[in-house]
Amino acid sequence: MGKGSSAGGAERHAALGRHPHLGLPRRPGQVRVDCHLHTMWSGDSTTTPDELAAAVAAAGIDVVCITDHSTLKGARLLVDALDCRVVVGQEQRTPEGEIIGLFLSEPIPPGSRSAEEAARHVRRQGGLVYIPHPFDPLRHHLVRPALERLAGEGLIDVIEARNAKTSLESLNIEALAACRRLDVRAGAGSDAHVPEAVGAAYVETDDFDGPEEFLESLRAAVVVGHHYDAARPWRARIVPSLREGRAGELLG
Repeated sequence: MGKGSSAGGAERHAALGRHPHLGLPRRPGQVRVDCHLHTMWSGDSTTTPDELAAAVAAAGIDVVCITDHSTLKGARLLVDALDCRVVVGQEQRTPEGEIIGLFLSEPIPPGSRSAEEAARHVRRQGGLVYIPHPFDPLRHHLVRPALERLAGEGLIDVIEARNAKTSLESLNIEALAACRRLDVRAGAGSDAHVPEAVGAAYVETDDFDGPEEFLESLRAAVVVGHHYDAARPWRARIVPSLREGRAGELLG
C-alpha cells in the first residue's frame, strides 16, 4: 500500500475503537503528528510498510516521525511510500539512555560515548533533539543527571510529555512538568511497535514545513492520547535484508 491508499470503514471503525480520541474534531489547519514510532527496521518491531500505511490511513495521522532503533533505512525508504508526511528520525541508545533525533539526513553513530555527543551530532545536521519516555523505569530513559545537563547546555528541543506505552500516568505528568521547568517543547508519540498502536498518542499542532517551523508550532500544540500497550498479536517475523536493494523490494 502506498500513495493514493485510503482507509476503509471497517479499519477506521477499529482504529476509533482502540483510540477514541481519534474521533475528536480538530481546528482548521491543524495536523496530527506522531513523534515516535517504529517499523520492522527496528529490531523489536514487526510493522511492515503495508501495515504502517493502512494504520496511518485508519488513524488519520498526518505526519509520522519514524524513529527506528539505530538506523534511518526504513524512514528513508518510506518517505515517498506513505499517504502522510514522514519525518526521518532515529532512536539511539547512549551510555546514559536513549535520545531521538528528528529531521535527520545522516544517522546518529551507534558508538556515541555520551548523550551530549549524540545530541550534538543531531544538532550539527539541523535536526531536533527529542527525549523519549524520560522518566519511565521500564524504558531505556535518559537518566536524570544527563537530562538536566543537556537541558542546561541547550541541547534539548523536545521532551516527550506523553508516551503511549508508559503505563503510569504520573510519569507522563512528570514529563510535562519537566517541559515547563526546563523551558522546552512538549511532544507525544505512540511508540508504536505494532500497527494497532498507531494513533495512541500524538500532538495536534499548526501545519509546518521543516524543523524550525515544527519546533515553533509546538508552542501551542495540544498533546493527545492515552496508554496503549496491548498484547502483541502473533505475526510471522520479517527481518529486512542488510542490503538496501532487498529492503526496497519490500515496498513494491
